[in-house]
Amino acid sequence: MIILVINSGSSSLKYQVREGDDVLAEGLVERIGEGEVPDHAAALDRVDGEVSAALGGRGIDAVGHRVVHGGERFSEPVLIDNEITRAIERLNPLAPLHNPAAVTGIRAITEKWPDMPQVAVFDTAFHRTLPEHAWRYAVPDELYRRFGIRRYGFHGTSHAYVARGAAGLLGEDTFTGVIAHLGNGASVTAVRNGESIDTSMGFTPLEGLVMGTRSGDIDPSILLFLLREGYSEQDLDTLLNRNSGLKGLAGTNDMRSVAEAADGGGQRARMAIEVASYRLAKYVGAYHVAVGGARALVFTAGIGENAAAFRSAVVSKLGALGLELDEQRNGERSREARAISTEASAFPVLVVPTDEEAAIAEATAAVVGAA
Repeated sequence: MIILVINSGSSSLKYQVREGDDVLAEGLVERIGEGEVPDHAAALDRVDGEVSAALGGRGIDAVGHRVVHGGERFSEPVLIDNEITRAIERLNPLAPLHNPAAVTGIRAITEKWPDMPQVAVFDTAFHRTLPEHAWRYAVPDELYRRFGIRRYGFHGTSHAYVARGAAGLLGEDTFTGVIAHLGNGASVTAVRNGESIDTSMGFTPLEGLVMGTRSGDIDPSILLFLLREGYSEQDLDTLLNRNSGLKGLAGTNDMRSVAEAADGGGQRARMAIEVASYRLAKYVGAYHVAVGGARALVFTAGIGENAAAFRSAVVSKLGALGLELDEQRNGERSREARAISTEASAFPVLVVPTDEEAAIAEATAAVVGAA
């Protein structure tokens, strides 16, 4: 089955065409709404041309969409119809930067290829197994019942994929441990017997770890203070989502640049790495307890897979758990899943590459095949 995987942004459309494990084509259309690409339909025309050339006359069998927010309704991938599209659209207030773009992509596909099977794969779905004590906020119940204010969690497609990969690497049927998905957006998840039982992101992807441009955990009273000081709602949104995190601490959200500056003696960069690694180490310790004893700590995504110095900074703070890195293994560059800890480590520290497009394609093929 040839699957087109679509990740629609508000002004971009990222795509990949897969047949099993093979990537047949991939690309990115940017600056949608400007010049030559006035809308997502025009972007899709461009994708169609590129994909047709790559496939040499063969056709696409189905389309899988990454949808960030599935709310409480969607706990697994679903075959899209008009009612499902409207249900995703009703969740727009919970993910105003992401879900509207996904809906636009879905409707563009529907208009271009009306009979094409489409599947929605939700970032929040893996976290629908969170127990209530983990997803509840300590606010009046009315806020949950009226507005859906609760912890949802994100990066679920990646965490689920990596959990399966880690279980295979360990020779176990299911994974129990802690997964750190570290990219420009970052989250850490406690997984027990293959199910998410806690995760750092909450009502939105802003909660939790220090990220590229997002603050992560912050005292809510700071927002009230800044409002009284004259900051607007938009000012706060920009501050916390676009100008904080590594960018706020070190001046850039690129971990490679931060690491280079730290190696060169840059104090702001060193402090940024210390703050980010300390925050993650605290979560790892808490989630080790939450899962009843982790069988492994797993690093994944761009920073998790490639930033050896940052992995070392995190694990160096976890000596109380008995973790110990093999610095030679940690420093090796490889795209393979592997252990980077010593034999003496209390439990393995792993690097398991993620592949969200592969996970979406697999889910799409399964849903369409079962329809």
